[in-house]
Amino acid sequence: MKVCVIGTGYVGATTSVTLAALGHDVVGVDADPRKAELLGRGTLPFFESGLEDLLREMIAAGRLRFTGNGSQAIRDCEVVFTAVGTPSAPDGSADLTAVWEVARQIGRTITDYTVVVNKSTVPVGTGERVEEIVLQELQGRGADVPFDVVSNPEFLREGKALEDALHPDRVVIGAASQRAREVMARLYADVVAPVLWTTVRDAEMIKYASNAFLATKISFVNELARLCERTGADIAQVARGMGMDGRIGQAFLQAGVGYGGSCFPKDVDALLHLARVNGERLGLLESVAEVNRTQTGWYLEKVRRVLGDLAGKRVAVLGLTFKPGTDDIREAPALRILAALLDEGAQVCAYDPQGMAAVRKLVPSVVYASDAYAAMERAEAVLLVTEWQELVELDWQRAFGQVKEGIVFDGRNALDADKMTAAGWRYYGVGKGRLR
Repeated sequence: MKVCVIGTGYVGATTSVTLAALGHDVVGVDADPRKAELLGRGTLPFFESGLEDLLREMIAAGRLRFTGNGSQAIRDCEVVFTAVGTPSAPDGSADLTAVWEVARQIGRTITDYTVVVNKSTVPVGTGERVEEIVLQELQGRGADVPFDVVSNPEFLREGKALEDALHPDRVVIGAASQRAREVMARLYADVVAPVLWTTVRDAEMIKYASNAFLATKISFVNELARLCERTGADIAQVARGMGMDGRIGQAFLQAGVGYGGSCFPKDVDALLHLARVNGERLGLLESVAEVNRTQTGWYLEKVRRVLGDLAGKRVAVLGLTFKPGTDDIREAPALRILAALLDEGAQVCAYDPQGMAAVRKLVPSVVYASDAYAAMERAEAVLLVTEWQELVELDWQRAFGQVKEGIVFDGRNALDADKMTAAGWRYYGVGKGRLR
């Protein structure tokens, strides 16, 4: 099938590569011709494990190309995906400016039956508005061209986006017409996963509800970790015991410094805004957002209780991206931690395998090290903020010989407390019993 994907960020690029891998003829579109040219040469403008290799393979196979000419790409394709950004507006709502512009472009361009697929994360009711805009543009040019609007939300984990796209847990498709369903069924014919057919509105809500629930699990375990430190319980063991219940599950019960990234904070805010404008209050979700906003502050208070006044203290921060396996620093807890440490006069040296270039632009006053060992040189405390495997698997015995004070604050409970203690470190995790 001939498929157009408008937008080449994490979602758009992954969708383009995956659909090409399924055997379709795909053209990715970006409004920035330089970005389109870069992708066309097989270079991703971001880091996502394994994606660039498959990108190059699909380009070489002739099944994937990129362009800045959206109109021509739309005109040539029977399925057009919208995969543009929907960032948070000041009031917490999703900014749909880019979605509306794509809808107008589609309406100005299509000449034959087209399935318009919203892959972007959008509030309930967006599909109907997209349909109205496309129809207005068609009427404005005096054209009578059939089309359908479909919702096909993504459920990609950054760092594992390619795996999730090629082997999804489920494919959710909201479609109103039988014709659109048949087109989407052909599109995903070779995907081995359950397909849930819903209305467009149901599919839009499923995306937000899924992310909000996962955020809820994270905030629940983080809030419980605070209580564990008061009572002497170990949140890691508590979460393990909870997760053995099939109704609960182990996923997203890892206590830490809070969630970040391009999805959870934005989507929680957007769902709360949607509730407000519809006269409802999602009290539980409000608390989820509040716990997350305060989690880094709670973590840093523990650092202060151990170190005392942070002014002049040399602190190593390991991990800057919001999670391992990506270079994405959007809403990363590390940014709030860096800002707080600097405000209190700490001397901060940081290291991250992928995120330093982006963070350096935002926080130039931090010293950025060439590797983790250099970051820890003469440090009075080490803060592990992102659990990159290379950081977890460091030679911590060697590192102990380089620091001034062997104090580590494990913000992800990723290190083995017994091994760290045996190596001489004073170890502080999240919710790991009373603070010693």
